[in-house]
Amino acid sequence: MTLIDGKATAATIKAEIKQEVENIVAQGGRRPHLAAILVGHDGGSETYVKNKVLACEACGFESTLLRFEDDITEEELLACVSRLNDDPEVDGFIVQLPLPRHINEQRVIEAIDYRKDVDGFHPINVGRMAIGLPCFISATPLGILTLLQHYNVPTRGKKCVILGRSNIVGKPMAQLMMQKQWGDATVTVCHSRSETLKEECRQADILIAAIGQPGFVTADMVKEGAAVIDVGTTRVPDPTRKSGFRLSGDVRFDEVAPRCSFITPVPGGVGPMTICMLMLNTLSAAKKEFYQ
Repeated sequence: MTLIDGKATAATIKAEIKQEVENIVAQGGRRPHLAAILVGHDGGSETYVKNKVLACEACGFESTLLRFEDDITEEELLACVSRLNDDPEVDGFIVQLPLPRHINEQRVIEAIDYRKDVDGFHPINVGRMAIGLPCFISATPLGILTLLQHYNVPTRGKKCVILGRSNIVGKPMAQLMMQKQWGDATVTVCHSRSETLKEECRQADILIAAIGQPGFVTADMVKEGAAVIDVGTTRVPDPTRKSGFRLSGDVRFDEVAPRCSFITPVPGGVGPMTICMLMLNTLSAAKKEFYQ
């Protein structure tokens, strides 16, 4: 069994990004600039945005954090998005999700200039991704693909089962894994309504768990020799920790790992790659690789 180390892989990629940024600056170019909008004080979002700011520093980027209380109106938030769209000094930006209930998340996502949508959530980027055109790809699926490639996990012609159908992970992951230039795999998507979920999982050469239920995947659901990618990052109570909680994946690691050829841990697997891919998208935005 090979442990897929997302933290080490991300560190290597960020070092490569930093070197490229320094070369750009040495030639008289401008440092890439990522902005983030954070609404409210959700603990998970606070941590995630903090890590993004630190990643910007590690990559040599400029970064701006715009904070708002959770009583901000939708119109005020949309006005902020509009300002970032029009700011020539900002290459890409994100609106950290989730947003307060009184704000229409989809309306906010669609208001973002798709050329600065480094999260890859805008319908134009989602649509271009689905038909294989150059675009910003959602960071978590892109991170998973990068890990599979980095560890030479065979995907072509393999059976890939994805647990979860979210717009952020499940759906784009399925699209990418079936595309010839990416996974080139045979893909099945399972979810809470799937009547043959366990049977499907047991056939998977590659099992990607993104269902958001701690410990959902057990050993009897995993084929011997499968590669297992755990996307889950749910906070569960843990009185032994100073924080009072720990992060739990969707996979019961201790019982599943002995059956695997490859497996990602939680934390330290997919999570660091998600932020790393956001940095890669920001670099692409600064270089105008996809859109002029």
